Amino acid sequence: MAFSFAPPPIREKFDGEDGTTRRPWVDWLTSLTQQVVAAPERIATTSATGQSVSIPATDLSDGTAGLYRITYYARITTAAVTTSSSTVTFSWTDGGVVCSLSGAAMTANTTTTVQTGTALVRSDATAPITYATTYASNGAGEMKYRLDVTVEGVVR
Repeated sequence: MAFSFAPPPIREKFDGEDGTTRRPWVDWLTSLTQQVVAAPERIATTSATGQSVSIPATDLSDGTAGLYRITYYARITTAAVTTSSSTVTFSWTDGGVVCSLSGAAMTANTTTTVQTGTALVRSDATAPITYATTYASNGAGEMKYRLDVTVEGVVR
């Protein structure tokens, strides 16, 4: 994460004659602390490589209600001989309502087929944030894919 605050007041003495921290340093340290506390916190990261099956719903949350940022990257790493398809889906509960979000099916069947995305979701503590994939491959050779997912707590 990039912080956007003034550089430390290095030309100022850190402590005064009475041993207390001088005001420019107090202000700078307070600003630094506030930005660190407000920064998103990584909750979970997962990476699946060489996948040739669907991934069932898998929990990524820590059981705390809040606003989360989900970021994912998917790529076909081995193309099938004929056709293939892979779809990434995220699910969560917001206000007691089950919600889901899916990327478009990756059907180009080439190793340059990539999909990435970021979404903000508000999740209750009563149900997990999950990811899943659906997979299909036709032909003599199986399609393989990789998936990387990160969940960050933005406001909790």
